[in-house]
Amino acid sequence: MPWGYYAYVIGDDGHIQNRVEVHCDNDEEAKRCAEQLVDGHAIELWQEARKVATFQPKGHPPFQP
Repeated sequence: MPWGYYAYVIGDDGHIQNRVEVHCDNDEEAKRCAEQLVDGHAIELWQEARKVATFQPKGHPPFQP
């Protein structure tokens, strides 16, 4: 049974704009899927309360509060 991962689309202001459910069997597969969602916004990949990875769009620095 695939694990429940969520990919959060992070806006330029650092707030969540959208959440995408990702069904994958392991972290590596989930990372590959989440990285494909990067399209001008950062993506944070989570499994429940565990942050798995962050993906930044090319040419954009990470959000700094």
